[in-house]
Parts: sequence; C-alpha cells; structure tokens
Amino acid sequence: MAELARIRTPLLDIAYEHRGPTGGIPVILLHGFPYDVRGYDDAVALINEAGFRTIVPYLRGYGPTRFLSQETVRSGQQGALGHDLLDLMDALRIEKAVVAGYDWGGRAACVVSALWPERVHGLVSCTGYNIQDLTKATTPVTPEQEARQWYQYYFHTERGRNGLVQNRAGISKLLWTMWSPSWDFDDATFARSAPSFDNEDFVDVVVHSYMHRTASVAGDPIYDFVEERLAAQPKIDVPTIVLHGADDGVGPVKGSENHGRHFTGPYERRVIAGAGHNVPQEKPQEFADAVLQLCKTASA
Repeated sequence: MAELARIRTPLLDIAYEHRGPTGGIPVILLHGFPYDVRGYDDAVALINEAGFRTIVPYLRGYGPTRFLSQETVRSGQQGALGHDLLDLMDALRIEKAVVAGYDWGGRAACVVSALWPERVHGLVSCTGYNIQDLTKATTPVTPEQEARQWYQYYFHTERGRNGLVQNRAGISKLLWTMWSPSWDFDDATFARSAPSFDNEDFVDVVVHSYMHRTASVAGDPIYDFVEERLAAQPKIDVPTIVLHGADDGVGPVKGSENHGRHFTGPYERRVIAGAGHNVPQEKPQEFADAVLQLCKTASA
C-alpha cells in the first residue's frame, strides 16, 4: 500500500502518497479537477512493479493538502500549479523526475517541463500541450467547445459558486460522467475520491482557476514572473508522450492533433481507444506503459 506523507513548501503543507524503491527514478503523478490521487491507484501498482518510485500529491485545495497562511491567495492559476510542483520537488530533494498528469495536473507537468526542463526526465501529458494561452483569454472558441465548458462559466457566478459549495460531489460526479462517457465507474469508485473535494479551500481554488483563465480575475502577483514566461507559449523539449482519450467529452481528441508543434524533443501522441478524460484511471495499463517507456529511456 502507498504511504501518506506530508511535506512543507513555502506556501503549502502538501499531502502525498509515495511507494516504491527510494533509489529508483521518481515518477510524480498529478491529478486534475474534479479528481484526486485515487485515480492513479492501478497505474501506481504497475509502475512500482517495474521498479520505479511514485509520488502522488493532492493538489492545492484537495484532500489533506493545506495552505500555511490564511493570507495566501487561494489561486488555481496555471503558474501556481506549476510552481507547486517545482516546490514539491525542491522540498523532497528530487533533482529530476518523470512527471505525468491530466487536466490541472497535466498543466502543472507541462509548466515545469517547459520552464524548468533540467528537472524533468520525461513528460506524459493527457490531451497534449496544456499550457493556457492567456493572451487569448477573452477570445471565444467554437460554440460547441464553449458549450462543453459550461461549468467554467457557471463557476463565474455567485449562483455557480453556491452550487459548488452545496453540491460539490454532485457536480463532480456529473462531470465524470460527461467527460468519460465510455467509463462505467460505480458509486464506490467515485466515493473513494469525493472526500478530497471537502477541503476547505476547494471552492476558492476551483473558482479562481476558472475565472483566471478568462481574465475575469487577477492572478496571485507572486506568480507574475511565471505567467509572463508562459504567455510566450514556451516549447517543451523534454521527451514527451501525449495520451488522448478517444472518447474525451470535454477536450475532443482532434484538439491535440497539431500539438506536436509545441514540442521540440522526442515526441509521440497516442489516441487511447475506449478512454475519456481520466486516462490514468480508465486505462491504467496504457498510461503506465507511457510512463515506463520514459523511465526506461531515462535510466538507459
């Protein structure tokens, strides 16, 4: 069984699960919204069996992870998520790791891979290049995609915020269903993740994340230097495998078809049949295979 541990970074007391040989190449697995570390259980077992160490943190606003100060902005912006990953690596004294994630976690992994490539052996990113182009924050996308993002605009309103406060589990379960239409998860599977959404900062972080990406709210100034670098849409030159669920209900598979232009190192894109948005939990073998390919390349 994975062990739960805690580590302090400059802003957070991060809870994380770790398992596997301490001498092996570390693999950091990052969950998204509205999911948690349970999404990696099966993939972790496969990665550990192959001889590699896994570290699976609860992101800010999820599970037992807590802010150290009431004064810290409950930001969900990409710069914060990426820097949290960097801070975690520093606190754990991890010089270099394979980083992998989906949704918010994939974004954090892409940010560190782009801005601090010397810290990354390889990247597995679900749905492609996940760094937001905030220079186009007020530019609408297709009506079909705007409709898929209904929840983001809902959270912009006081009604939506109250909805998330009062029914965070119901909204999250609905999104699981909509985003992964071919995933027949049961109530027990969802119930294992739902307690992570009861974190006292969950609503604030989620609302800020979705308002920040449309330029509807300011970011935390301490991440201005990160956001300035991300505004240039930096290339990623670490070895990368992109996984995209063929049935993704929020980020259709065609969305990553041309993402290869963002990667200058070894790059491969795999469309995962029968998977939706939550590839690690829906198809753990395919996800673990991608991680292990990068681990073995790094250790060769």
